[in-house]
Amino acid sequence: MQNRMMITGAGSGLGREIALRWAREGWQLALSDVSEPGLQETLRLVRDAGGDGFTQRCDVRDYSQLTALAQACEVKLGGIDVIVNNAGVASGGFFAELSLEDWDWQIAINLMGVVKGCKAFLALLEKSKGRIINIASMAALMQGPAMSNYNVAKAGVVALSESLLVELKQQEIGVHVVCPSFFQTNLLDSFRGPTPAMKAQVGKLLESSPISATDIADYIYQRVSEGEFMILPHEQGRMAWTLKQKNPQLLYDEMTLMADKMRAKAQAIKA
Repeated sequence: MQNRMMITGAGSGLGREIALRWAREGWQLALSDVSEPGLQETLRLVRDAGGDGFTQRCDVRDYSQLTALAQACEVKLGGIDVIVNNAGVASGGFFAELSLEDWDWQIAINLMGVVKGCKAFLALLEKSKGRIINIASMAALMQGPAMSNYNVAKAGVVALSESLLVELKQQEIGVHVVCPSFFQTNLLDSFRGPTPAMKAQVGKLLESSPISATDIADYIYQRVSEGEFMILPHEQGRMAWTLKQKNPQLLYDEMTLMADKMRAKAQAIKA
């Protein structure tokens, strides 16, 4: 296998850390993001880490930009071996407060961006017998309260990955889906939600995480090399997923209590 990887959302956070982890193995990287300055910084760090590659601005909502990126990979790298559909945005708010525009925005980026990434690169992956790594979230499996649009988009990424796992087996394309819990990231920069209180609560969760994006990238690297399909980097996430599989009602009860607390807190702030 050659060592050529494309990453969306590579300008910061987990996307950047994945780039650096593979750069340490000497990989060639096609880095894309909507932030040009972030991309330039990632490329500089990638070169310092022992990798190389190129940057190309890409909004994953626009399929033509993704097909242009795939063409650039063919021209500059001679193809692609691994794609990482990582670009994503955060949002939150109770269902009653979320507008349909909030839903469209979330699904357009976090779900359809992944669908379009897989579609745009499929022909190249067939040639290289490559791999797809889709970044979902523990929200896809646990459906926490006050983030229904995010939960649905990320659950869609898991369902897409499961579908591709079985459909692409014959073409010898490997598929992985990663479900991190909250971790220290700049995801909040893109946060959209109806109330500032919701953003503050999500911020607290991110800060309290014991695991960094660097740790997650390292865990992904190990598990991908072992051929694991569903990659759950957080120990607490793995425990919660095991619990849900054994006793889902217990988890729903816990989430209901959490929703009640969040609602009470939001009302207290309003008062």
